[in-house]
Amino acid sequence: MVTKTGQDEGEAVVEAADAPVVPAATAPAGPDEAAASGKKRKRKLRPSPRELVGPSPNDHTNLAIADIALRGGTFLARRAVEKALLGKKYAPSKASAILKGRTMGETMLHRTLARVAMTSVPGAILVGGGLIAKTLYDRSKARTAKAAGDEKLADMAKDGEES
Repeated sequence: MVTKTGQDEGEAVVEAADAPVVPAATAPAGPDEAAASGKKRKRKLRPSPRELVGPSPNDHTNLAIADIALRGGTFLARRAVEKALLGKKYAPSKASAILKGRTMGETMLHRTLARVAMTSVPGAILVGGGLIAKTLYDRSKARTAKAAGDEKLADMAKDGEES
């Protein structure tokens, strides 16, 4: 059984059950020493945060690029999840039509609710509680809610196919 028993400035001491204690090999100090010994010098595993740079030398531009990439990725992921949830029950073409048929008001309402839920704990409790209440209400009125929901989705699909 091999265990690591200590470490001092890059030298690790390894102890084996029957083997004597031997310090681990260290890399040569300079390039001349490395060339003389025939060993390659190891590279750093992780760059420091100061060494990380974006595609532009301007930090503001790099932040804009990162923001656009994150928002675009989030948009694509959200669309994929929405289509997957609707795809369990509807054909992919109808699911796409339902998503296209949403009004701007519905989209803004959903975005606002998500922002309220993400920015504060009381907001998350309020929005989560509202969603739980709506789900419980829909389950208690399952037949009428299913018919109303199917009718609403059919209207949204019709609107999405027209546009």
